[in-house]
Amino acid sequence: MKTYLKTLVRTFEKHVTRFLSIILIVLVSVGFISGIGTSADKIKFSLSDFYAEHNVSDLIVKTTASDGFGEEDISALKEIYGGDNVNTGAAFDAYITVDGEKQLFRLYFLDGFDNRTVNKFELPAAPQGENYAYAEAADNNLKGLPNGASVELDFKDILTQLAELNGEKIEGIYETMLNRLKPVTVTVQGTVQSPLTFAVDGEPSWLNDEDSEIPDTINAVNDMITLDNILYMPSEIIPRLFNQKVIKTTDVFLSFTDKGKFDAFGGSYAPYVEEQKAAVLEALGADSETVKFVTLNDNYSFVSLVGYADKVMDIGIILMVAFLFVTALVVLSNMTRLMEEERGQIACLRTLGYSSFRIIFKYILFAMIATGIGGVGSYFVGIGLAYLICYVFNYSFVMPPISSQVALVFYLAVFSVIVVTTFAATLFAGLKMTGETPANLLRPKPPRAGKKVFLERIPFIWNALSFKHKSTMRNVLRYANRFIMTVVSVAVSTALVLAGLALLDICLFGGLNSPSVMGVAFVVIVFAGLLTAVVIYTLTNINISERNRELATLKVLGYHDKEISGYVYREVYVDTTVGIIFGYPLSTLIMLLLFNIMGMGSIGGVTWFWWLAAPVLVYAFTFIVTLLLKRKIVKIDMNESLKAIE
Repeated sequence: MKTYLKTLVRTFEKHVTRFLSIILIVLVSVGFISGIGTSADKIKFSLSDFYAEHNVSDLIVKTTASDGFGEEDISALKEIYGGDNVNTGAAFDAYITVDGEKQLFRLYFLDGFDNRTVNKFELPAAPQGENYAYAEAADNNLKGLPNGASVELDFKDILTQLAELNGEKIEGIYETMLNRLKPVTVTVQGTVQSPLTFAVDGEPSWLNDEDSEIPDTINAVNDMITLDNILYMPSEIIPRLFNQKVIKTTDVFLSFTDKGKFDAFGGSYAPYVEEQKAAVLEALGADSETVKFVTLNDNYSFVSLVGYADKVMDIGIILMVAFLFVTALVVLSNMTRLMEEERGQIACLRTLGYSSFRIIFKYILFAMIATGIGGVGSYFVGIGLAYLICYVFNYSFVMPPISSQVALVFYLAVFSVIVVTTFAATLFAGLKMTGETPANLLRPKPPRAGKKVFLERIPFIWNALSFKHKSTMRNVLRYANRFIMTVVSVAVSTALVLAGLALLDICLFGGLNSPSVMGVAFVVIVFAGLLTAVVIYTLTNINISERNRELATLKVLGYHDKEISGYVYREVYVDTTVGIIFGYPLSTLIMLLLFNIMGMGSIGGVTWFWWLAAPVLVYAFTFIVTLLLKRKIVKIDMNESLKAIE
């Protein structure tokens, strides 16, 4: 047991670089995937907390009846949902002149404005005086009104506009009343953010009835919104004469009391809402012709935020497969090479009577500890990435505070897959190695026999190559497994970089005005680039380790460090180039899946220079890696490397 423990400790001491490469690949892969998935959960948790804290209405009940909702109607609804879950008010649109400019206003006259229990406002300060109002905060469509601004409400003009809009004619006693109305000037005492309108490009659901479609993208909202400003004020501002003719309770805001029976942002919400609609109609003794509903599923701010969170999650799931595949290849390469280097130790342990499992367990422990360290670090990387993505969403939404709820499901799922993948890759390599007899393991693995490569059968190409380039091509094609593994890893990494660039293209040139998606695209590009760097570093490092004796021999023969580095790096760049070529068709598959998720974009629509930018980025990371590894080539010990293994 003492000997076994010594060999275990020496394995960690001798293979620090390999140990670190496994940590890095796990850190990048799990950190990226869990960060993407966790951000989606964080957004939904934050929205759920916001929904509960502000007691956001599940239903806005609107009536087209000429006399609006009566006191009996309101009492019936309060009987079902409770007084604190039923708020009332009236709303209508009118053109009002402000500073000489005619603007379209949405006017909300809310009962109990100072003490609302549904769709709670966060008032900037306690209201002062009688004729006060709060303006909706400015966004990409609303102009907003500064604190202290005065707005003259000419109820005579407003009533005339409403009558014209409804095709009515004001005459008789109502015309006389209309002529007696005097304007009321309200003072803006601050801005508020309605809990129902936090998309910075507007809220079209306020303009539409339940049969209208919510736009698929934020960009589509611009064609629907025409409002310049929104004002909220207490219903007491309305002149009594005006109130007799026009102002009636047209909107009832309902919040469900038994929220535990459904998920407001999940599949259980829609059927539950349908039940409640039927209950409301029954309580009011009305039908669907005179009563309309606006639900959370009709609210663009909620629907689009949840929708984008789901899109981010879907993007993470698609890219997860590619990241996990590359991680498995890197771990398999590392552990296979590690065991090859310790063939003699494995043979000795077999001779001493150690079982295959005990021998393999040492390497499994090596891989699991590295994976565990990388996994723990990746949790914090993922959390940081999730907060970054949530912050980026502020460019498209007035985001609620990030929830303190811990989102572990996606992280644990991804990390579990990585652990199983690492275990399986190490076990596979170990069983293959321990399956050989000790006598064979004690012998050095014979070098691969040299043979003609296919290029030698094309004389006009082969004869045009210099000696060093012929040597490069022979070495590249001589070790097929190493070549294939490198090409596949680089191809997947290239495809991921190009997929991130395609997402960026949708935002910049494809008509999707979404800074949140653009932020995710940048994250994909950065982590795909990091993955590329780790992959190339690991595989090149393995390549150099495998060929220590060969490179030392070249040193003895008088080759300079620059020549030896070029000898290795030419092969790296050939492998990278072939990987990039195969990365293009693979990237089209990933892009098709991403475009399908986004609901827009096409392969042909991706701007041409992104197709050129992807290989440039991959080559840039490759160049950085070769600079980092040059020191290892220069420090090769000629004496140690040339000692006879026998």
